Amino acid sequence: MTLKQRIIAFAKLGDFLKQFSQDKFEKNDAIPFNDLFFDGFKLQLKHAREANSWFTLDHVVFTFKNWSELLNQEALHQWTSSYDLTSIEAKTIAVIMAGNIPLVGFHDFLSVLLSGHKILIKQSSNDKHILPLLTKYLEYVEPEFKGYINFNEGKLTDFDATIATGSNNTARYFEYYFGKYPHIIRNNRNSLAVLTGNESNEELKKLGEDIFRYFGLGCRSVSKIFVPKEYDFDQLFKAVYDYKDIINYKKYENNYDYNKAVYLMSEFKLIENGFLMLKEDPSYASPIATLFYEYYDDISILEEQLKKDATQIQCIVSNAIENSVKFGETQHPTLTDYADGVDTMVFLSKL
Repeated sequence: MTLKQRIIAFAKLGDFLKQFSQDKFEKNDAIPFNDLFFDGFKLQLKHAREANSWFTLDHVVFTFKNWSELLNQEALHQWTSSYDLTSIEAKTIAVIMAGNIPLVGFHDFLSVLLSGHKILIKQSSNDKHILPLLTKYLEYVEPEFKGYINFNEGKLTDFDATIATGSNNTARYFEYYFGKYPHIIRNNRNSLAVLTGNESNEELKKLGEDIFRYFGLGCRSVSKIFVPKEYDFDQLFKAVYDYKDIINYKKYENNYDYNKAVYLMSEFKLIENGFLMLKEDPSYASPIATLFYEYYDDISILEEQLKKDATQIQCIVSNAIENSVKFGETQHPTLTDYADGVDTMVFLSKL
């Protein structure tokens, strides 16, 4: 199977996903094998949401929209052309996927298969319904993928390298179990924003998307902000007010109430607006419904500190920090936005 065949197959998968938008699901008769997959996929989406109630329909189809835009022949060709994939000897890559947001392991899935390797997948129980059906669709549009993709719910064996994503605790286990193999092992990272007080209302509204998308469960979700002394938090609260209905989602509301009670009993100072709590805290990882904040005096000193803490940070939103992500764009990663800054395709191309 050539790289061109693989790219065409994934582009067809992108066309398939375009049918499932945030406005409506609309069947396109021009999509190959749609009679076999369209209704079955709708059913799998229902199963995925029933199995993990954090996976709202809005968040799931948001993920589909992002991937449908990236899975086109031009983008995939441009991405892969940066690597030498001409003489790949197919090896089996064990990929242990997280389950914090829908299809969070799809980039690894795409990278392994486009590079010409085989993939052995261990899914999280929180996200196990969508990818298997997408795999079946791939195998229909490109039958040579059969035998390249396998799922495993038990102990992983018979693989040549691994890519594992989990928490700081599971990362230690991964290092112990997979350390003797070529590997990429990822642990907890968080995203943050550095504000100057000069941001426009529109930029702060977009920051709301970075904070609230996926209920803040993604590693690219902003969990902390750095602000100058005397920062006016009212302007932030006013800008993100459009997200107020998030508190009507029961699991989010439960986390809000629980964390608020814990903070109040501990006599922590809180700033809150009924759907988001701001707490001054030096940590990067904040609980659901909480945004940590920290003051800074000199932004150049802060920038040096962030460089030292780079292994804890996934991405930074700011107008004032070099190589930052634009407001509202953290949940729109490109094909070259590699988790933890480790180029997966370089790793795969050199095995």
